[in-house]
Amino acid sequence: MKFLVRDRIFDIGEDYWIEDEHGQKAYLVDGKVLRIRDTLELKDLDHRVLITLKEKLIAISDTMTLKRDGEEIATVRKKKLTVLHDHYRVKLVDGTELEVSGNILDREFAVEYENELLADISKKWFSVRDAYAVNVVREDSDPALMIAIAVSVIHMHEKEHEKHEKHEKEHDGH
Repeated sequence: MKFLVRDRIFDIGEDYWIEDEHGQKAYLVDGKVLRIRDTLELKDLDHRVLITLKEKLIAISDTMTLKRDGEEIATVRKKKLTVLHDHYRVKLVDGTELEVSGNILDREFAVEYENELLADISKKWFSVRDAYAVNVVREDSDPALMIAIAVSVIHMHEKEHEKHEKHEKEHDGH
């Protein structure tokens, strides 16, 4: 099943509906305001929180935690050594590790478990500008978790990109 996600849902304080491939509302992303760290909540149609995405303040590398019912279910972290593509690792609390790799900037990447595709993220499935699709491939995959992983990875990638640009501007000015 494919879900349409707008690319600018990362503005903290903005809420946005994620739609299924038939244009029906499926999930609400709620950007929390007045928090020390970035926090997003993925909610169902009745506005119940399914997964909370929270930036970790104290971490060696950029990290986001995913929580369900107040309990951590996964940690999303960028892998240090990357060559041609962006690579992130999602560690579930049961020890399972998912790999996220591809071109995050262009919204063309995949979530895999032991080389098996769980979700495919791409801009090519919808003609909507500034949007991408999260295509949950495996029937037994949790769509909310796959969307939360995609949103976390893109959020972390964009923050890193902004930091890098700010750093370059500071050095170019001297």
